[in-house]
Amino acid sequence: MILQFVLAMIATSSFAVLFCVPKGQFLFSSLTGALGWICYLVFYRLGCGTVTASLLATFFLTIVSRFFASVRKNPVTLYLVTSIFTLVPGSGIYYTSYYFIINDMDSFALKGMETFKIAGAIAVGIIFGFSIPQKAFRCKAR
Repeated sequence: MILQFVLAMIATSSFAVLFCVPKGQFLFSSLTGALGWICYLVFYRLGCGTVTASLLATFFLTIVSRFFASVRKNPVTLYLVTSIFTLVPGSGIYYTSYYFIINDMDSFALKGMETFKIAGAIAVGIIFGFSIPQKAFRCKAR
């Protein structure tokens, strides 16, 4: 699991370079993505399905992104957009397209529906994360 944490950090930091995240925020952005991936793995291994694990991990990821944004005085999107990369169902999108091209409509429908559910769970997880009032994330000046 430590290897997956490190690889998720590397993947998220690569995506952060693509989105021109300031150099001082790379570590926090990468850490957010890695924590989101580990959260997904924990929920998945606890018996949640891929959709439920994606929903809960995205909710957690949104909370962490909002926390870092408040502490680091940056926009939430700086952390959320780059770190959501680890949860996006890229292979599902690929296989959905593949099954469509080879005309395997049963597999296309199954994989497409699963991918659509995961994408919806990610969207709902973000919505739930943003439904928490901003007061919960404000840090008091010392």
